[in-house]
Amino acid sequence: MSDADHFSTLSVHAGEARQKPGDALTDPIFCASTYSFESTAAVLEYIEKKLPREEYGRYGNPNEKTAEKKLAALEGGEDAILYSTGMAAIVGLLMAKLSAGDEIVFFDECYHRSREFCVKHMSRFGVVTKQVKTGDYAALEQAITPRTKMLVSESPTNPHLSVIDLEQFVGVARKHGVETLIDATLGTPYNLRPIAAGIDYVLHSATKYLAGHNDLLAGVIIGAREKLEPVRKLRGILGAINSPHNIYLLLRGLKTFELRMERHNQNGLAVAQFLAGHPKVERVYYPGLESHPYYEVARRTMRGFGGLITFTVRDADWKQTARVVDSCRIPRIAPSLGGVESLIEQPLVMSYFDYAPEVRQSFGIYDNMIRMSCGIENTQDLIDDLRQALEQV
Repeated sequence: MSDADHFSTLSVHAGEARQKPGDALTDPIFCASTYSFESTAAVLEYIEKKLPREEYGRYGNPNEKTAEKKLAALEGGEDAILYSTGMAAIVGLLMAKLSAGDEIVFFDECYHRSREFCVKHMSRFGVVTKQVKTGDYAALEQAITPRTKMLVSESPTNPHLSVIDLEQFVGVARKHGVETLIDATLGTPYNLRPIAAGIDYVLHSATKYLAGHNDLLAGVIIGAREKLEPVRKLRGILGAINSPHNIYLLLRGLKTFELRMERHNQNGLAVAQFLAGHPKVERVYYPGLESHPYYEVARRTMRGFGGLITFTVRDADWKQTARVVDSCRIPRIAPSLGGVESLIEQPLVMSYFDYAPEVRQSFGIYDNMIRMSCGIENTQDLIDDLRQALEQV
């Protein structure tokens, strides 16, 4: 399919053969750990001519190839590598690209497990991680040395929803000959186009918006085929692959990706506007609001702003904040985001409860903070539910 095809058409058809095995309309599930050859000559032909077929399940699966082609098309990249989870994807990329003595620079508003992997584990192999304030491009450039190999950020960030100026981010990197990685899980290929802005690698936790139904784990790295070749080879050694059934669910979820994103965007903006006007809400973090510090960047670079909203409850401690969460009737209390069901949580309780208060504060995690992922339920129902929940404090 061509780049001119509309997004929803790509979601349904990209990467798929028009006529499939068994003449099925949908791709069949290939539950095979290994793939046979009819003769030794066939094995040699496969090796010598690099034929596009499977050999062993750790190196590939027909369902996986279909999903990778579809995800690459949606993101506008040459190639995609599918992983078992989003964390497996970022670990696979960094381990393939970094060696002892190398440095990476993060904007500091990042997923805490990504930070933990780099600071605690990559350091054991001699890789240095630096963190600078999100959105401070001067500090980003100052942190670069001749040993810096990669600049890393989320956009939007989680849970503060800060939006990166991708052109400025890429400009700093290219000036110093450094590669770039953007975790665009919250941005999605529908709302944000990092590769078009010059980003080298785009990461998605496909568990979230891409799959969209809170029923599978998956991750993907998308970029130029040549740059991803060593990453794919390492994945074949590490074995962080996904299962045929999970890939089938991912492909099925992607069919409705654009339709779901339109509702996520609609619900997110409407709920954020409601919260911004509520007297018991102190602050709302949502890039679609003019009050958000990154609103102008978001308006310029994003098609929509997604369904994730973070807000703080005015004059509330963590127990009063928990009362708001517990009083909600529609969203379930759970981690994650991007599914058809709305979810709600306190970052303090769900992800940072074991951190010292001063450490939480340094990460911008407050006792009265709530994160809500708006699903695709009726917009007014979500607003009415939040209104009654806020009346409990």
